[in-house]
Amino acid sequence: MSLDKHMEKVLYSAEVIAERVAQLGSEITSEFSGDSDPPVFVGVATGACLFLADLVRRIDLPISIDFIRADSYGSGTVSNGSPRISFDLKLDITDKHVILVEDIVDTGNTVSCLIEHMTLKKASSVSVCTFLDKPSRRKVYFKLVGDGKFYSGFECPDEFVVGYGMDFAEQYRNLPYIGVLKPEYYM
Repeated sequence: MSLDKHMEKVLYSAEVIAERVAQLGSEITSEFSGDSDPPVFVGVATGACLFLADLVRRIDLPISIDFIRADSYGSGTVSNGSPRISFDLKLDITDKHVILVEDIVDTGNTVSCLIEHMTLKKASSVSVCTFLDKPSRRKVYFKLVGDGKFYSGFECPDEFVVGYGMDFAEQYRNLPYIGVLKPEYYM
């Protein structure tokens, strides 16, 4: 059975995604090219894995990559509001520029928790690069650290989206596009 049949509609095609990721990569490269210390890209597992892989291939700087896992959804469709770090960094980020790479910033709870965690680990600055941003659902307004910036691929409507790394119950991550999942598949 084709997963395409589970979609109500496609929001962002693979081609549109590739173009936007290239733009983000170019923007980040430009903004960090004068720094003597290249940034550390921290992918928020597991949703950001595809975005992170595509993004860093568009960065023309000597970067480091690490991963962190913050759980707040479980197998549901709504964040529980209390993220916890279940897998921490391997790299020392003391006095480094960190770019948190997220699949989606929704309520802001998870990214706020992660920014605080990077601050405790003494990062000199923390930026956020999210593939999708849902400002209409924001409950926590996070503050970036140091010279941190907020990079966003697309502003997402308040719909339940999957694909390009984002899932429902660990499924649909492998779709090359972002689609709106039909309610009968998650209700």
